[in-house]
Amino acid sequence: MIPIALTIAGSDPSGGAGLQADLKTFHQRRVYGMAVVSLLTVQNTRGVRAVHPLKPAQVISQLETVLEDICPRAAKTGALGNEGLIRAIARKAETFRFPLVIDPVMVSKHGARLLASSSVEALKKSLIPHAALVTPNIPEAEILAGIRIGNLSDMKKASRRILELGPRAVLLKGGHLKGDSIDVFCDGKRMVLLKAPRIRTRHTHGTGCTYSAAITAELAKGRELLAAIRIAKRFVTKAIRTAPGLGRGAGPVNHFVKG
Repeated sequence: MIPIALTIAGSDPSGGAGLQADLKTFHQRRVYGMAVVSLLTVQNTRGVRAVHPLKPAQVISQLETVLEDICPRAAKTGALGNEGLIRAIARKAETFRFPLVIDPVMVSKHGARLLASSSVEALKKSLIPHAALVTPNIPEAEILAGIRIGNLSDMKKASRRILELGPRAVLLKGGHLKGDSIDVFCDGKRMVLLKAPRIRTRHTHGTGCTYSAAITAELAKGRELLAAIRIAKRFVTKAIRTAPGLGRGAGPVNHFVKG
């Protein structure tokens, strides 16, 4: 049976992030990808010029139409935009019979808001409890956990706090800190550090999307969660290291990498 994965995410017309990055990653990981559009962005590698969230009814209509025909083996969310859409997707997530990876996208690489600040509580209370895994970066984890994160000890503390919101596991990504890239995985039973050398490059557009999409793809193949994360970590590290250098700003990673 062909493994199938679904993304519910925003559209990036430059192709480096959002559902475009998700679908490229699914394909490269040999998974059939489906996509529900949550919002439209106007952006390129130099910045985001506008964000246009779709109406909840428009997004849910896409989702229901897909699910009544083809059922994924795993799904992920990306940028959702506002509280109404978060709550609508959370209601649908109650019926999911497949793991859901939540990438709590709040701010773009260029600093543009992709989630209204008033919507954070809905994310925390309505959607995150349905997650098999939530994958915040440092700034997102600070908002979700309500603490400042300046070192590895803070990351561990924040991971535990986010786990209290109800997901089955947390992957706190440490790329915003200095030194090697160290991510913290926590599921209440174990805390595991995933390390990779820091790569000096400005071409990191879409890394979070690519990372969470690779995890989702491996879950769709039936991988155990931590095994899926390890494979995805290697994949995104290679993708950053071999970034093609496109654009005049923060360019995309390389979605053609093997392994």
